[in-house]
Amino acid sequence: MKGIKLIEEYRCFGGSVRFYSHYSACCKGDMRFSVFLPPMADKRDIAVLYYLAGLTCTEETFMIKSGAQQYAAEHGILLVSTDTSPKEGNVPGQDSSWDLGLGAGFYVDAIKSPWAPFYSMFSYVTKELPELICNNFNVRPDRQGIFGHSMGGHGAIVCALRNPDLYRSVSAFAPICSPMNCPWGQKAFSSYLGTDRRLWRAYDACELLKESRIKTSILIDQGTDDKFLKGQLKPEMLKVACESARQSLDLRFQEGYDHSYYFISSFIKSHIRHHAVILNG
Repeated sequence: MKGIKLIEEYRCFGGSVRFYSHYSACCKGDMRFSVFLPPMADKRDIAVLYYLAGLTCTEETFMIKSGAQQYAAEHGILLVSTDTSPKEGNVPGQDSSWDLGLGAGFYVDAIKSPWAPFYSMFSYVTKELPELICNNFNVRPDRQGIFGHSMGGHGAIVCALRNPDLYRSVSAFAPICSPMNCPWGQKAFSSYLGTDRRLWRAYDACELLKESRIKTSILIDQGTDDKFLKGQLKPEMLKVACESARQSLDLRFQEGYDHSYYFISSFIKSHIRHHAVILNG
């Protein structure tokens, strides 16, 4: 393996779940990620799908709770789940709040002290991690997709809008649709990026849609009983932005579902299929 160290490996649906660590130049310390290799991963180059987790999660959460491996095995897709923030650097205050710092990198490149230069999650996700995956696994660089949950849903849509030639497919579960206009995003952006709201636009999907589009449809599932729906997530803003930009959007409201992984595992099959149709088509 080139630049990565295997920590653990588990047999799963004919393939394997593996956990790796490596030194990150973007985050100035060791980072972790997990992969699911489907049975055909050793036989031919396959599509790769990146998952970005939400607040307080790690590289383990998705692999343990989502149930995605079964469907990735069926469709022959390699899954990658990364950590949500750097865990080294000893940044002052990084463990003082659950929605800032550890577990809450928000997939931005921080420019304000003390977060810069450690909190460079946007560059890590879109550049450093894909390079590691392509150098160590049999994947097709021209067939990459990205999806995520909550904070990670925000990250996935932003990464796709800013890199339309890198990601062929994108979806999200209960994403933070306009971080500039919700308490979670405002807290993170003011800390990581400063108070100039013009700089925030680069990490807000609704703002990015004024200038960029994704070639394929964005799939979003949102539970109607999600306690964060009105105050934090604001999917109606993304719907309006997509309509204005003529961006294809499949926004599905799921009656009675909340913000948890019970919700995610209930609809993960259709998300994997959404990506498989595009990536394997």
